Amino acid sequence: MTSSRSPRRSVRALLSAALAVALLAGGTSAVADYDDEIREYDRQLRQQREEREELAREREALESRLEGTNADLATAYLALEDANARLPLAEAALAEAEDALAAAEREEQAVSDRLTLAESELGDLGEQLAEGDAQIESTRSSIGELARSTYRGGASLSGLSVVLNADSSEEFIRQTAIVDTAVRTQTKVITDLETITAVNRNRELRQQAVRDRIDQLHEQAEQAVAAADEARAAADAHRREIVEIQAQQTALAAELEELRGRLNEDLAQKEADDDRLAGIIAGIEADRAGTVAEREAERREQERRERERRERERAAARSNSGSSGGGQSSSGGGGGGSSSGGSSSGSMVPPVPNPLYVTSPYGMRMHPLAGYEWFHAGVDIRSSCGNPQVAAASGTVKATIPAPGNASHGNQVIIDHGTMNGSGYITVTNHLSRFNVRVGQWVDQGDVIGYTGMTGNVTGCHVHFEVWKNGSTINPMNLPGWLRSN
Repeated sequence: MTSSRSPRRSVRALLSAALAVALLAGGTSAVADYDDEIREYDRQLRQQREEREELAREREALESRLEGTNADLATAYLALEDANARLPLAEAALAEAEDALAAAEREEQAVSDRLTLAESELGDLGEQLAEGDAQIESTRSSIGELARSTYRGGASLSGLSVVLNADSSEEFIRQTAIVDTAVRTQTKVITDLETITAVNRNRELRQQAVRDRIDQLHEQAEQAVAAADEARAAADAHRREIVEIQAQQTALAAELEELRGRLNEDLAQKEADDDRLAGIIAGIEADRAGTVAEREAERREQERRERERRERERAAARSNSGSSGGGQSSSGGGGGGSSSGGSSSGSMVPPVPNPLYVTSPYGMRMHPLAGYEWFHAGVDIRSSCGNPQVAAASGTVKATIPAPGNASHGNQVIIDHGTMNGSGYITVTNHLSRFNVRVGQWVDQGDVIGYTGMTGNVTGCHVHFEVWKNGSTINPMNLPGWLRSN
């Protein structure tokens, strides 16, 4: 499944949209929450990267365990394993995308609810302003009517006028009460007008604030809708990916079942190739042993001849001494024996530079398709296609076996290093892309003998290196100076 945007960019876009909404809605506290989300997202990215790296390491190890299996069968099996490994990752990504979608939809609904409330509040304020304006107009009319009525009646509300115009004390009291009532009424009307006017002014300010709030909410709503659409698209993409992976699993399982019949042939071929290699090694060891025996016989013959020569010299000396009556005897001399052809002393260097990343160690390992353990006679080391590989020690190239006819091992170089520290050593390098030496050539330690490849029944470029000591394999990683990075 191919998406126009990577999952990482998609999630980043969602978080950016969330930040915009947060800035409009919550200020600094919302920004702090967003920072926490970014840190959590980065942590998840690191975890996913580590998981991918672990899957890559597992695939390398799996490729090594499939050594000796034909490429079609191994490729189908690896593809199925890849699909099996990708499925839980895709399901986890879908769950994460669905969580993001749910959060985005909740935010979208929350913004929509806030917008509805704000618009309702704006409507209520409009109605209240209209009612206030009507009250103000009515109050102003009442004040005008009161003023006109007072003017038409010629009545005076002053205290002196009440005193002068009263005919009796009772009239005075009555007039005073009327004046008080009129004054209170007039004062209340004016106070009500001021109050209503102030309330409406406040309503107008609130109305403008609500309008601004609605504008912000509309912007938030657009952001929330975009975030929800993005999350929905991401979730849909992961669902499609899962469907595709499941379809691949079905197809690959069927292909693998069809190819599985060739497995026994591959394993038999590998056994035959291993036996042939063991025979070559035994032949080299026998040749070396024969050479040593010949040298030993030659040494003994030389010693015998030397003893006979010295014996003849001593006999001649005795004869001369007897006839001369007491001349000085002659010593037989040095008596030194010949050298036995002493062994060389040295160490081996890795075929590629230290430190070494071992993808498959020396020893027993499980064949993932055959379902049983088999012996891995060498060590597999990570190396890119085309990287040079060097001679571990000085020696003579005994064989350069090409990949055709050597299906399990591919292009193979066998070097006899002779005797080192009293033991006979031979090294074997498999799967080279090409040779850089020829049979019979003497190589010094560190000379390039070939280049990393994936010839033979393997599915990826790597180093396969074997060390044979006195006719049996040993673990190369136990050699002095070999450093492992994993």
